[in-house]
Amino acid sequence: MSDTPAASTHADRVPNSITQVGLMLRYTFNDYRRSRRFAILMAIMVLIGGGLTVALAYYGIGSFTASGTVSPSSTAASLGFYSGFWGFASDLAVIAGIFFGGDAISGEFQNKTGYFMIPNPIRRSSVYIGKWLAALIAGTIALLVYTGFCVGNGLYYGFGIPTQFLESLAFTWFYLVAALGFTFFFSSLFKSSAYSFLVTFLLFFFAFGIIDLLATDLAHIEPWFLLTYGAGIIADVLMLTYPAHTSTVQGVFGRGSANAPSFLTYNPTIPEGLAIIAVYFIVTAALGLLLFEKKEFN
Repeated sequence: MSDTPAASTHADRVPNSITQVGLMLRYTFNDYRRSRRFAILMAIMVLIGGGLTVALAYYGIGSFTASGTVSPSSTAASLGFYSGFWGFASDLAVIAGIFFGGDAISGEFQNKTGYFMIPNPIRRSSVYIGKWLAALIAGTIALLVYTGFCVGNGLYYGFGIPTQFLESLAFTWFYLVAALGFTFFFSSLFKSSAYSFLVTFLLFFFAFGIIDLLATDLAHIEPWFLLTYGAGIIADVLMLTYPAHTSTVQGVFGRGSANAPSFLTYNPTIPEGLAIIAVYFIVTAALGLLLFEKKEFN
């Protein structure tokens, strides 16, 4: 009876899209978990978090908080502590995105592994989404390791967990989501992993900063078109008073004597920052999927 047409049809049935995404997520995450890059990223998180912990113990909490006070009941001291410790979070989110998204798609072309998927009845969208979700889980784990150091020190020194930090943590995770969408786009654009790694790294850590500088100090326009500008809410929400949308500084590129000319600087509002991050994720993730769907394995 096992050879009946009904049984044969059931055995040959192609898994649906959700099942395919789940399988790709599981296998990709297992690859990430066993990879050297995962261990390196964990080491980076531990080194930075542990290094700051040692610095706190050696120099004292008073030199770490921007307010100059160590009173745990002081809101300024609490936010100063979390602002100082959490100041690396946005960069770490980008690094996690580059580590896990830089070659997620380009590697299929460079390593020729994509050729083995062509004869199989698996949708490219399932591959793309499954890999993206696996990268998000791996990046989230790395971010949580660093969060553990931050919260652990905050509780140890009696600062508690202010609401502003929870908001900043949520914004950082959302930024990780957008960073992965961005890196997956460039990973789909190039067939070389080296190119996708290099371009995304240079954009996040050099190009966006230069464009921001030119837009605000020279063109005097708000850089609302930059992902890194929207991510400014991660640090701004930890300030005692959320900064005004516009402010004035003196000196060339924001530095100089009191007689230097004044320049207008911009700070994203929380709704604006979230909107910028969301648009970047939606647009880049969709474009990355479209490129992957259209690109041929030849």
